[in-house]
This record gives sequence, C-alpha cells and structure tokens, in this order.
Amino acid sequence: MLTNATNPKPQLSAYAWLVVAMLCIVGGLNYLDRMMITTMRSSIIAAIPMTEAQFGLLTSIFLWIYGLLSPAAGFLADRFNRSRVIIGSLFVWSVVTWLTSQATTFEELLITRALMGISEACYIPAALALIVDYHRGPTRSKAVGIHMAGVYIGQSLGFIGGWLAESRTWNFAFAVFGGIGIVYALILAFSLRDASASDLPVGDAPAQPREDDKAKEVIGFGDAVRNLVRQPAYLIALAAWGLLGVVSWMINGWLPTYYKEHFNLSQTEAGVYATTYFFVPMLVGVLSGGAIADLWDKTNKRARILLPALGLVIATPAIFVASNTDMLWLAVAAFMVYAFARPFLDANMMPILCMVADQRYLATGYGILNLSSCIVGGIGIYAGGALRDAHVNLSAMFQVAALTMLFCAWLLFRIKPKSLPEKTKTLESADQP
Repeated sequence: MLTNATNPKPQLSAYAWLVVAMLCIVGGLNYLDRMMITTMRSSIIAAIPMTEAQFGLLTSIFLWIYGLLSPAAGFLADRFNRSRVIIGSLFVWSVVTWLTSQATTFEELLITRALMGISEACYIPAALALIVDYHRGPTRSKAVGIHMAGVYIGQSLGFIGGWLAESRTWNFAFAVFGGIGIVYALILAFSLRDASASDLPVGDAPAQPREDDKAKEVIGFGDAVRNLVRQPAYLIALAAWGLLGVVSWMINGWLPTYYKEHFNLSQTEAGVYATTYFFVPMLVGVLSGGAIADLWDKTNKRARILLPALGLVIATPAIFVASNTDMLWLAVAAFMVYAFARPFLDANMMPILCMVADQRYLATGYGILNLSSCIVGGIGIYAGGALRDAHVNLSAMFQVAALTMLFCAWLLFRIKPKSLPEKTKTLESADQP
C-alpha cells in the first residue's frame, strides 16, 4: 500500500478490528448449532426414534443445502451489500434454531436442518469477504484467523448441547440460542456496515465495488463462475478444500460417538472430550496459523499456501495414532495435535483465494469452495452412518480420512499464485520497511 515518510506503516481503523470481533460472535453461534446436535445424539434418538444413518442424514442434509446454495449466496455478497447479507442470514438462522426446538418427528427435524443450511449458506462467504475488504495484506491471515477462532469457540461450546439435553431436554438449548440470535441480529443492524475508503489505511481502496460503483460495474453470476474455473490454481484449491470437507466432517461429526463407544464414556464426558479438548487446540492453531502466515509472508509470498500444507502433513500421523490406541489420554493428545495443525488452512483459505482469484469474485469463489466441501463432506458423514449400520469400525473410517488429508496437502503444495499486477507490486514494495 502507499505510505509516507512519517508513517511508513499506516494503521487500520479501529472499526476494521471491531468488524472482526462482531463477526466472531456470529460465526460462533453458527457453529455452536452444528456441534450441539452431534453431542446430544443419544437424547435426540431417545425422543425421536431413528437409525444411525438417519441421524447422520440430519447433518448431511444441512451440508448439502448449505453447499448447494453457497455459490449463489456468495454472489449476493459480491453483487450487493455484504453486511446486509450477514444480518439477514443471522436473523433467519435464529428463527430456524427456535423452530428446531419445536420439532417432534424425524421429518420435522430434517426440515429444520435443511432450512438451517439455507440460512448459514449466506454467512461465511459474505463474512470472510467483508473481513478481507477491511484487512489488506499485512493483517489479512491474522484477521481471518481471529474470525475462525470465534467459530472454534462456538464449536468448543458444543458440549453444552449434550449437557442441557441430559439435565433438561434436547429442545431447550435450541430455544435459548434462537432467542439470543434474534437479539444480536438487531444489534448488528445498527452497527455493521460495508467497508469504505475511510476505514482503510491511506492509499488503499475497498476490494469490492461500493454502492456508488455499482452503476459502473454489474457483476454477473455466470461471468464470476467462468472467471474462477478458468484459473488452474483455483481448481486445485477447490479440490483440496472439497476433499478436506470429508476429513473435517467425518471427524467432527463422529468424534463424540467414537469417544463414547471406544472408551465407554457417558454422553456428557464424550461431548467434553470431543469439543473442549478438541476445539481449544483448534482455537490456538487457527490464531497461530494466521499470525505465522502473515509473518512468513514477509519473506516468502507462498507462505499462506505452504503453511497449511505443512499443517496437514503434521496432522496425518496424529489421526492414525488416535484411531489405533486403547489409551484415552493418548487418543486425546493425538486428536489435539490434529486439532492444532488442521486449522492452519482455515486461517489462510480466503487469503489463498485472494492470491489465485479475481478480487471481484471473492465471496462467490468462497461459496463455490463451500459447495465442494459440504457436498462431499455431507456424503462422507451419511456414508459413515451407513457404514456404522453395517458394523464398520469408526477407527477404520478415521484412517481413511487421514490418508485423504495427506493427499490434500500434496494438492496445496501444487498451488501457484497468480503473478501480481505491476501496480500491486509497486504498492507492496512501498509497504516494506
């Protein structure tokens, strides 16, 4: 970015960091909902009889709807106002969360999970695109990492679902968090806004056209998709992110069950091991992954690609150890290693997208990544339930997931960022000490 002699590294506005903080809460609520339903499995099945495959379908239908709508939802954030898309998504999420608490049959529960996929599809592409609108170069991975930390905090609190299901009913938690979400959506309606030139360091401009630029440039969904799929590096990132969806959702979705059955734990104990002991290291990992990538980027412009690939290489043997031991402490420690290294990619996926895709289509591009990840991940979770009905061991499924993760690391190593345009090179060189 452009600098001056008296201020070689201009500071971001305080509001740029406030945006990250506000979105952390939204992301946390979104992912709390996803984890709660996995930690209260026994209570839900006791109240609403269903097979293991049907229980897996509850998460799969959410992921399929979420994934299918993500590209269109991302396009809305590129074409229109990102902050309004985020607020609308949270309001719908809150209403659907409350409706979930009213379900009394498997069919009703399945419908609410499908509706939840619609609401959440609009959030992540818009949120990450808004964050990179405010955070340019030097703070980009760190800002995305902090937001993802909010997501992990929400996931780490997922054990609340199992606890409330045992101490009260499975419906109670959904009713409470639905109400909280409605209140917070109203708060954001008065406090969240899209980036403008005044929010950025001197010499920077918003990455997305603002309202007064819309007449000059109308973004078409077909044009966005065609532009993205013509980029070989984007297609490699798409494949890696999609396959990693199998790994992440397979482990996240079935880890509480693995702890409960393999180590003979209660539902609450299994929920704690699968959330608190899992998502706390993920929280540390995503923050570390963002900070290290921003630091390493000063000397290696492929740092935001290389660091996540190395993280997956480290995480692979950890999953093999965790799925091949009868010692609870060793399994917990190994899953913690995976949980620390795996999120390096979460902190850097949107920054990687910024390196390989047209800046006009960032939210659309991330939406397509979500489509790939969630469709494949949803199939993986449902297949996991079907395999369990066929008496296939979870340990074997985790080992296949680990091998898939190693292949994803190889794909990441193959990504080559686009050449920087001459103007960008000049601005970046001006930003160096």
